[in-house]
Amino acid sequence: MLTKRQLVILKEIVRLYTESGQPVGSKKLLDQLPMHVSSATVRNEMVRLEDMGLIEKMHLSSGRVPSTKGYRYYLDHLVEPSSVDANDLAVIETSFDQSYHQIDQIIAQSAKILSSLTSYTAISLGPELRDARLTGFRLVPLGDQQVMAILVTDNGAVENQIFNVPRELDSESLEKAIRIINDQLVGLSLTDVIKRLHSDIPQLLTQYLITPTGFLDIFGNVLKKAAQERFYVDGKMNLINPATVKNVDQLKSLYSLIDQNDDLAKLIGVPDRSIEVRLGDELTSDLLRNFSLITATYDVGDHGKGMIALLGPTSMPYSRMIGLLDVFREELAKKITDYYTHRGDE
Repeated sequence: MLTKRQLVILKEIVRLYTESGQPVGSKKLLDQLPMHVSSATVRNEMVRLEDMGLIEKMHLSSGRVPSTKGYRYYLDHLVEPSSVDANDLAVIETSFDQSYHQIDQIIAQSAKILSSLTSYTAISLGPELRDARLTGFRLVPLGDQQVMAILVTDNGAVENQIFNVPRELDSESLEKAIRIINDQLVGLSLTDVIKRLHSDIPQLLTQYLITPTGFLDIFGNVLKKAAQERFYVDGKMNLINPATVKNVDQLKSLYSLIDQNDDLAKLIGVPDRSIEVRLGDELTSDLLRNFSLITATYDVGDHGKGMIALLGPTSMPYSRMIGLLDVFREELAKKITDYYTHRGDE
């Protein structure tokens, strides 16, 4: 247990270092403390905090910086989210104030806004896509045995892919197969559609197709793409920071990590709380040893939950970032709710 004075000193060291990026010396700390103590007392308390592993020296400098353990203690016991600046709130509202034709456009825009506001790498994920319902499927002939498969869901998402059609699938048979898909599966969640593809749908298709495999490959592939989680990342260049990235090879590996949906899904995980901060060894990759990840969930009622996240150096100003994410997730949820409301009015 830390004493009240040690708590105040640790909190102030974290604040000063995350704001300035400079190691905190006893003289600077003494000037900022909200209590009257001697310089000798401050130095002694700093030594005790260092012995506990909560702060550490930087090279030969007499200044101290928070350790990973110190940040963890601060986040668990001391952090207080700050109020969002009026200018930041105006930027959020103005940046979201435009027309959107697909839900993914809002999610992508959210990452762009958040990265711009923070100068960190922003990651956003829309409401659970597997809860979306199929509203239509069709094939558009492109010539030379090629078709564009188009799948639409009730959340406004439109997925399309180009396929080569097996020669044994004539246009009349394809139309009948498409009719079965729309008659049988429209209105079902994508999760239930996937289940039906592995149960009775293949048997129904054999009424019109000698073998349904080629058609099911087309529909199954575009369905899988529509149902998978899609992360939107903005501000990758912000990863270039001497405090976090030491060489070009590390930067390339980081880019590769955040470009892969599966890796991002493992990194983000499933937060236990509405806003959560993980750092250093708590993250899934050794590449992120000097990073922190702040994740925030947002709720869009019947349309599910989504997530936004910030990836930045361990020394990020947590009070501001947590306060900003708390407001941002509310504005994002409001924008998505408005989108669904307007779609329902059409």
